[in-house]
Formats: sequence, C-alpha cells, structure tokens
Amino acid sequence: MGIGIWALLVFIGIIIFWNLVLKRNIAEAMLAGFLATSMFGGTKFFDLIWSGLLFAGTNDVLYASVAFVFMAYVIDHTAIIASLVKILNSLLGRLPGGAAYVDTIASAVMGTLAGSNSGNTATTGSITAPWMVKSNFTRERAATIVAGNGGLGAALPPSASMFIMLGFAPIAAVVSEGDLYVALFISGIYQVIYRVFLIMYFVKRDNIKAISPEFIQPLKEAMRTGWKSTLIFFGALIPIVVTIGPFAERFMANPNIGEDAMESISLITWIPILIILISVMVGWTRLPKTAVGWSDFLNKAIPRFSTIGALLVFAYASSQVLTDLGLPEDLTTVMESISISKWLMVLFISLLVALVAGPLSSTATLTAIGMVAFAAMVSAGVDPLLAVVAILVFASTEGASPPASGSIFIAASLAGASPEKTFVPLVVYYVVPILLIGYLIAMGFLPVLV
Repeated sequence: MGIGIWALLVFIGIIIFWNLVLKRNIAEAMLAGFLATSMFGGTKFFDLIWSGLLFAGTNDVLYASVAFVFMAYVIDHTAIIASLVKILNSLLGRLPGGAAYVDTIASAVMGTLAGSNSGNTATTGSITAPWMVKSNFTRERAATIVAGNGGLGAALPPSASMFIMLGFAPIAAVVSEGDLYVALFISGIYQVIYRVFLIMYFVKRDNIKAISPEFIQPLKEAMRTGWKSTLIFFGALIPIVVTIGPFAERFMANPNIGEDAMESISLITWIPILIILISVMVGWTRLPKTAVGWSDFLNKAIPRFSTIGALLVFAYASSQVLTDLGLPEDLTTVMESISISKWLMVLFISLLVALVAGPLSSTATLTAIGMVAFAAMVSAGVDPLLAVVAILVFASTEGASPPASGSIFIAASLAGASPEKTFVPLVVYYVVPILLIGYLIAMGFLPVLV
C-alpha cells in the first residue's frame, strides 16, 4: 500500500479514537487527524500544512456552509418554522394520524433549512410527539416516527455531510455543487415519499383515528397569521430556476450575460443569502432594533460556528493533504486490483457506511470513510454524482441508527418512550429501506434527473 492509504488509515483511526474513546468533539478529531496526516510528509510537513489550509481557506463550499449555519440561526430566532408547522397542522391535522404526517413534512422542511438530524428531531418532535400520543399512537411508535423522520435533516440539502463530501478535492473535481444539490434534493423526495406511505401503513395497522377538529386551527386563520413564512422557499427556488432549466439556457444564450457568468453563480452560496434576507424581512418584528441588541444577537450566533467551522476547515485541509500524499492514485491502484461486481460493491459500501454511522454521526462517518467509499464505488463503475448521492443517503441513516443516535433519545424523551424499544423498529422501517433507496440510486434505477 502507498503512503496515502497508510495516512488515510491513521486519519480514520484518530477520528474514531478521539470521538468514541476520548469522547471529544469531532472538530478536535479533525485537527488531530490533519496534523497526523501531515506528518506522513516528513520534511514536507509544513508545506502540507500550508497546502491544506490554503485549499480550505479558498474553498467557496466552506463559506457557503457557514452561511447555512447562520441561516438556520436566523430562521430559528424569527419563529418561521413554528408558523410553517401551524399551517401544516391546519392542512394535515384532520387526517387520521395527522400528527405523523405533519412530523414527516415538517422534518423535510427543516431538512431543507437547517440540515441537522438532532435539531430536526427536537424542533418538530416537541410539537408532534405529544400530539401523536394523544392520537393513540403508542409512545414507542411515536418516538420511532419522530426519530426516523429526524434523519431528513441529513437527507436533504443543505447538510454538513454534503459540504464534507464536496470538500474532498477528488470529488470536487468531478461533481459540481449545483448538480449535487439538485440530485440530493430529489433523493430526499424519495425518502419523504417512502415515509408518507409508511405513515399510511402505521395508521391502518394501529387503527389510528382523526382527532377532534376543535384542536386544529382553521387553515384560513393559520395562513392569515403565518403566510409570510412560506416566502422563505423563494430563497431556494429563485437560484434553482435561474441556474437550471429553460431560464438558465436563455440567460446563457444572452450575449449580455453568457455562459461564464451563469456558471459563476453558486447555488449553495446564494440560497442561504436569499433565505437570510427573506427571513429578516419576514421576521423583522422578532429581531433586535438597537446596536446593542444586534451585537448580542450576533454574539449568541458564534457558538454555532465553533464546531462546524473547525470541522469543515480541518476536514477540507486533511483531504488536500491526503491528495498531496497520493491517496487518489493509491486508491485507484488498490481498486483496480480488486475484481468485484458493481452491485456487490454498492451493497458492501451501503452496509459499511450504515455500520460506521451507528456509533458516529453522519459528518464523522463521511469524514472518516467518505473518500474511500466514493473511490470504491466509482472504480466499480458507478457514476461519480450518483456515488456521492448514494453515500449521503446511506449516511442519513445515522438519525435512525441505534445505539448512539442522539435523535433516538431526543424522540424517546419527547414521547415518554423507552429508547431501546425503538431500536428494532427503526432498523426495520427506516435504516434498511433508506439503504435500499440509496442502492437503487447508485445502480441507476431511481433517477435523480441531473
């Protein structure tokens, strides 16, 4: 094996040891891994350090990820999600099992805005879990649904997992951020559709009835007080419409704009910017009005950047160091020496990612083995874009993967259930089907229209 592979193995080992044994946060693990991999360069140690940090510091994906973190902070403080949930309650609450449908759709909405499994579970579950119990779902069933839906935080763009995969230099060279954003969104829709059908099955199996209409706010009233919250979706819709499809083709054909100008528009940069601006306008009454108030508001946002910022900086820097050490070439040599069919390789990678995502978070999982999984799938004949999407789908099982998923314990607490009683249902109803969705995407059976 080449030095690049040995450096990768040490990198993975440090992440697992730092995160699981020492119980330290993943950002510290990334720093330790970055320094350790750089040592493999010997006398070029400081050159590798500089090369890695330069790559991370000039990577626009890093700045986009920070913008998404601040976007989630602004949305949280403007109470936009609460307004959206009220509208969903009015639309779906009268259905048998309405709370479960609301949790599913609200989790999908949260996934497109915040991208956090545990945060998703806590935000939507705090409203829907008690409501499900009142609707005669068992406490364990309610906790299972809330924890299972929490995984939509990582399944839909944007997510830290997506940024980590884009940060790997070999992946960034062959997969564009815009294509990945749209493809991952479509794969997330597949997951949402599956979950809706699953809720229908649970409702019929458990004989769940609709709750009394008097507990549901009329749609007219919900829209009257919260219609402005729906405007934030234009923050995502406008950049997508402008850069993809017939409008994009017209703009590229316009000599005053041109193809170069259109290609310079970054989806993952403009989406958070527009959503932040819209959120500020919609939720202006809940935001500070004085300089002191804004200073306090911004200071409280800083802790949100400490972990994710350091995580991404050192993850990107490490990926460049591993590239400089010859990892892509080493992996290509190893993969070419292994004769394994495409379907078997995809199956193996799906199980590997799900297994590692059990004790680790999706971000730690992809930081540790994302590059290896990508190289293995591409070497077996999987399209690079489909390989990245499938790996992200596999990793999104983290929210429903016992025993260490934070979403499981949050959901169990909200529903008043015993966490261990949700383990098997979560694996059967969420982990295995989601792995199947990712498998079908990688094999090209489920299109992502890019």
